[in-house]
Formats: sequence, C-alpha cells, structure tokens
Amino acid sequence: MGEKSKLKIVFAGGGTGGHIFPGIAVADELKELASQSSVPLEIIWIGNKKGMDYSIIEKNLISNGGSISSFYGIPCGKLRRYFSLQNFIDLFRIFFGFVKSFFILKKLKPAFLFSKGGFVSVSPCFACKLLKIPYFTHECDFTPGLATRLNSKGAKNILVSYSDTLKFFGEKFSNKCLVTGNPVRPVFYKDLSAEGLNFLSVPENHDKLILLVLGGSLGASQINKLVVENLDWLTQNFIVVHQMGQAFAKENPELFTMNNKNYKPYDFISKEMASVLLCSDIVLSRSGANSICECAVASKPMLLIPLCGNGTRGDQVDNAKYFEEKGAAFVLIGNENVTSENLKLKLECMKDEKVRASLSSSCKKICGYERSSLKIAKLIFKEIIK
Repeated sequence: MGEKSKLKIVFAGGGTGGHIFPGIAVADELKELASQSSVPLEIIWIGNKKGMDYSIIEKNLISNGGSISSFYGIPCGKLRRYFSLQNFIDLFRIFFGFVKSFFILKKLKPAFLFSKGGFVSVSPCFACKLLKIPYFTHECDFTPGLATRLNSKGAKNILVSYSDTLKFFGEKFSNKCLVTGNPVRPVFYKDLSAEGLNFLSVPENHDKLILLVLGGSLGASQINKLVVENLDWLTQNFIVVHQMGQAFAKENPELFTMNNKNYKPYDFISKEMASVLLCSDIVLSRSGANSICECAVASKPMLLIPLCGNGTRGDQVDNAKYFEEKGAAFVLIGNENVTSENLKLKLECMKDEKVRASLSSSCKKICGYERSSLKIAKLIFKEIIK
C-alpha cells in the first residue's frame, strides 16, 4: 500500500509536558494497534512553535524510534480569565495560529484529530470544526479548563479523567462525555523498582523510606525552599531524592557537593523517572494532572502542595482536593499551611505503613481502570476504520 493511502491522525496540544507526554502515550498505543491490524498510519503533531513542544516531540519522532511522523509548529496565545494587556497581543497569536492550522489541516486531510488540551489546541480544533474533521478533546484535570470548554463545542466526544468531572458539563455536553482516565505512559505500569534503586545507588536492603521530591521540570520554588530548610530533619528520616529543576539547581550549586548519603539531588530526571518513581515510598509534589496520575498508577502515597494564587486557574488545587477527598493523598494548600511544622507532621504520619497502604489503595481506586492510553487509542482507532 503506497504512502498516499496512509491514514493520517493529527494530535494537537502542548505548552507543558502535561499536555504532551500523555498524548505521546496515546500515539504509541495507536501506532501499535495499527501495526497489529496492518493499517498504515501516520501520526502528525501540531504544537507550539516555541517552548518545549518540539524538543519533546523530536525525541519521539519515528526517526528516533518513536511514533510521531512529523511536527508542525503554530503561533499560539494563552487564554486568560482575568484582565491582562497580554490578552490583546495573544488574540493575534491565536488568530494566526488558527489560519496556519486551517491550511495545515486542509493540506493534510487527516481522518481524525485528537486534542490533548491546553491553549495550543484551540486553534486546530476550531479549524477542524470548519473543515468538518472529527475530533476528540481530552481534559486531564478534575475541573475542565477554558480550552476544553471551547474545544467541546465541535468535538465528537469529550474525554475526561474522572467520573466526578461530568458534573461540570451541562446536559448538552455531558451527553458527549466519556470517562477514560488520564493517559499515562506504559512504562509506569511496569515493575522497574530495581532499576530505580540502581540508578540512585541505593541498596535493596536500605533502612529508610525513599522520599521523592518533584516540582516539575523547571522546579517549584516553594517546595524546593521547604525541602532545603528542613534538609537535616528530612535526611535523618528519609532517603531524599530531590528533583529541583534546572533554574534552582543553578542558583544552589552547593546542594550537589553535600556529603550526605541520604540526599540525592538532581536538576532533572528524564528517562529514569519511571523507575525512580516506582522505587520510591512517598512522593512530595505539585498536583499537575500528569504527575499525580503517574503517581496514582504506581500506587504511590502523595503529599501534594498545589500551585495556587495569581497565574493559575486553580486546577492544581482542584486536583489535590479531589485526591484528598478520595483518601489518596495528604495536602497542604496556601502559604499559611505550607510550613516546616506541617510538612514534618504530614510526613511523620506517612511513615506509618498502614497509612501508606491506605493511600496506595485509594490511588488504585482512582486509576484502576483499563490502561487509559490504550482505552483512548482504541476509541480513536474505532473511529478511523469505520
């Protein structure tokens, strides 16, 4: 079968790793399904022409052993619910992003589009609506963001991560919603704890619990400072694996020269992250949708400190509260609660094996359905081979 007869699927989304890595997980599953069914398939990604989008997708191109055939960058603007002069400038970026998306999609003539959400996806979804190209839009957070609400108007189906999210959609849209979970890369479903211990140079018979500190690829200043302030107490009670982000690492080079066997500092953990997470006992983290779902799939007890205040719509707070209500995480919210005393109280409580077992069990209940990335891939595959 020639190149022209390949079915084309476009993925749209980006801006953050949380809108890219889950999409890659679905793309990998979709490519495998197509291979098993001998269906020639080409997967194209439309994302932000600036930022991390291309650097991540490049590592997942077919030429590097991945599932993505090619990448198209478009201009995009952030969608804000509050007044900002930047909104005026971003309106033009969104418009030009739509124009470019329209002509890209018109040329490609894809059979389907999968939107992973985020502000980058709005222009391609609107172009799909005009070109009558069917698409799914996926919401990873507990509460739907503005991009998802806009994308929902023309979507064939709205895919949500949690059944409780359905209540945020009106009757008109809730009828189109499907609960799929949040796609997580297959590697997080494997038992790679031995590889993680080897990477960290921690013996299998270690006598302290491993505390993994995550603040995102760029680091979370609030969490990083809290860890550094309490480093003596933390390393007396845990083996602390601290991913601090590149910016914080550059500002604090002395952390990498400490002679403390219970402190493992890293600016960023890339391909080894899954194995490091799987060998950890407790995770201290922000509550971005992708991170907490990876932890939940691995049944890891979490202490969440969500990003809140100006510059965020509160999605991390909503995610954290949902996991707390389900008994799957402990949470500290707001500057008045994020203190050294409260950090120690929560972690001391989590040292109890029964407490950790209860948190782990609740994580399984939240993310215990069929592998989400495969479930979504099957839905897409069903649409394209009709």
